[in-house]
Amino acid sequence: MAVGVARTASGAKFALAAACAQLILLIPSAAGAQTADAPPPQLSRLCEAPSADISTSAPLPRTVEKLRSRGELRVLAMGTSAVGGGTGAPKNYQAKIEAILEKAFKGVNVVMVNRGVSGEVASLTAERLKLLVALEKPDVVLWQVGTNDALARVPAEEFEQSVREAVGWLKQHGVDVILVGLQYNPKLAADENYAAIRGALRNAAAAENVPLVRRYAAMELIERSRRGEIDPIDMTDLNDLGYRCMAEHIARAMVVSAFPKAVLAPAPQPSAAK
Repeated sequence: MAVGVARTASGAKFALAAACAQLILLIPSAAGAQTADAPPPQLSRLCEAPSADISTSAPLPRTVEKLRSRGELRVLAMGTSAVGGGTGAPKNYQAKIEAILEKAFKGVNVVMVNRGVSGEVASLTAERLKLLVALEKPDVVLWQVGTNDALARVPAEEFEQSVREAVGWLKQHGVDVILVGLQYNPKLAADENYAAIRGALRNAAAAENVPLVRRYAAMELIERSRRGEIDPIDMTDLNDLGYRCMAEHIARAMVVSAFPKAVLAPAPQPSAAK
């Protein structure tokens, strides 16, 4: 009789466990529900480029945590491009990122904080970041880095070390990092130091496992394929197109890295202007 009772209890436990498992399957997690609602943002026609030329992907754990809680996502923008120049106002650049992310990250309030300094090299930004993290409490740092170091002829090894140490420190303090690469300019295509800094940034992003927005590669492709259709890309002052594409590419990189398991359709490749 005792054996029969034990079997009955065991069967009841098994049935309850099975029912709970079915219930769990029917209730999607916040992250899962968000993933279904967040396909990669569409790029405007002039900013279209293959996904591989836009960015690399890596985990953004703090961002995912904020998506699950549906709280505020604070994004700290660093680098010369955050300061702005030319006709593409940085306010519009930040507003563009905010708008794209809030559309993709439904229910999340995205707040952009601009603390870029014109002409600043990586080692100086790295020092400022420690104070800014304490003051601004960002969830994500968008760090446009490398162009000033290349123009200042900073050795690539020194640059890479500065970036890696800063990224490592940010990750230790629970802050996601997205690196935004060097600006494209055809006049610097053959510059060895410029190429070395680009390589060092790729190495740093891979070693620290953070996303890298490949701004140089994407804008090079866009300018060559849209020649005669767009204004030449300037080395020092981004024009409206430069800001727009950078904002779209950064936002896309964030969404793709936040939802790595989503089915991502590749961005269409731009056709050469006729």
